Amino acid sequence: MMDESQKQLELPGLERDLSSWRDTYDDQIGTDSKVINRSGIEVKPLYSPRDWDDTRYRNDLGVPGAAPYTRGIYATMHRGRTWTQRQLIGLGTPEDYNERVRDILKLGGNAISLIPCNSVFRGYDCDESPAALLGTCGTVVNSVDHMDAALNGVDIGRVSTAMNDPSPFTLFAFVLGVAKRRGIPWDKVTGTANQSDYISHFVANHMFYRLSLPGARRVFCDHVAFCREQVPNWNPVSVVGQHMQQAGATPAETMGFTLSTAIQYARDCIDRGMDPDHVLRRFTFFFDISISFFEEVAKFRAGRRIWARIAKERLGAKDPSSWRFKFHGQTSGVDLTRQQPMNNIARVTTQAMAGILGGLQSMHTDSYDEAIACPTEGPARIAVATQNILREEAHLCDVIDPLGGSYYVETLTNEMEEKILEVIDIVDNAGGMYAAVESGLVQKMIGQSARAYQDRIEAGEEKVIGVNCYELEEETREPEPYRPDREAIDRHVAAFKQFKRDRDNAAVRRALSALAKAANSDGENTFERIVAAAAAGVSHGEICACLREELGFGHPLMVA
Repeated sequence: MMDESQKQLELPGLERDLSSWRDTYDDQIGTDSKVINRSGIEVKPLYSPRDWDDTRYRNDLGVPGAAPYTRGIYATMHRGRTWTQRQLIGLGTPEDYNERVRDILKLGGNAISLIPCNSVFRGYDCDESPAALLGTCGTVVNSVDHMDAALNGVDIGRVSTAMNDPSPFTLFAFVLGVAKRRGIPWDKVTGTANQSDYISHFVANHMFYRLSLPGARRVFCDHVAFCREQVPNWNPVSVVGQHMQQAGATPAETMGFTLSTAIQYARDCIDRGMDPDHVLRRFTFFFDISISFFEEVAKFRAGRRIWARIAKERLGAKDPSSWRFKFHGQTSGVDLTRQQPMNNIARVTTQAMAGILGGLQSMHTDSYDEAIACPTEGPARIAVATQNILREEAHLCDVIDPLGGSYYVETLTNEMEEKILEVIDIVDNAGGMYAAVESGLVQKMIGQSARAYQDRIEAGEEKVIGVNCYELEEETREPEPYRPDREAIDRHVAAFKQFKRDRDNAAVRRALSALAKAANSDGENTFERIVAAAAAGVSHGEICACLREELGFGHPLMVA
């Protein structure tokens, strides 16, 4: 929105030039249909100082590393330290994963991420799941031994890890077990609990939803408290906007819901007696980066600005480091297509550029075959190289916030901020994010947006190359999807069954009993008992089963 001083800005001849351009534009373009972005903002054909000007520079932009943080959370941004290349990897057995992750590190990756098998996401062990499905979408990790094999040769005291690990965070418990075996102090373990956002799972990832909503809330708070005391350099909170955007939320809705979720988590932690300055500096965010390039850039710039105000004014954080909006970006798999899959390389590159210019701290670039199956090795190499090319050859890191000051980008950032704040107000009026998802309000809003966008695609208003335009009569051959070695999976399951027979099962029973007791007490920390159970040989499925029994099974709300 323009203020009065902006309307009176003296720029001799500007009104005449704009009027003349408009007349010529109208004559040449004929009927000009409106352009509306995914967040519902009308995009004009031209922006000028009448939309935004540098008299607002200090309030709207400032400098990187200082309020209002629009231009970045660090003074040096990518000029000083580029984003972390954190490729999301998950396939086959722990040994398969280890081979791929070592290859990624050699190619320039400087952090790792582990995506578990869908059986793990659902809360079960490999010996409880159909063998034909194991390892097709992620790595089968059910114990400390499995995690040790997956991280063989990886110095977890030096290399940051991200565990795609929903509540009750068994993968992280296994990482701590590995660190203890290797003599690595827990204060040297760094990384992020990438799927700690149980609210986003309740809304949009039903397969991930292992525990009841109140049970997940309890374990989440225990997990944060444990990490603050015993693993101080781990990020126990990753607020995930990705799930909701991939479920159909617009970019503005996604940011609004994500910030509302962060407010909820911060309030819950503060109510547990945690200092906001102590806990907020370890909050991180995880976003989808769609192909709507400028909209995504504006989403991140606006979100960064809003979060700084929320952390300071609503949550009471006094340390500027607690106001930082640190986020990981993943290029959007929803935008990728099975049709003409090589085109996905261009899509991923565009998305990655939006994330970089939006100021992310770490990034995963999708492989072009990700719309078909678990990424194969060749496409995964291209995905890593894409980041290297954008950094080294395209020189996207030479200038901090290079789109800053653009009449369009600054106007769009302000318009996105208004849309985001509208969403936050809706959630606040519903009683906060926990109450809003408990009632189904958020799910309904996302469903309506998803349907509206799909209608635009089906009507041809939103073009998708190879799907509703520029289609080929003879499709190019799809890449062969990854399939784990069946014999290797069978050996893995057999070895796991033997492990269960050979372990100290009396110790396992004692650990599970202690975990159940903690879940039913007010004062004990459930995650501390989860870590102890993992070290005693209790498996992932057994931990999940115990907590489901004590805290309730996860049944997300179905909204018509």
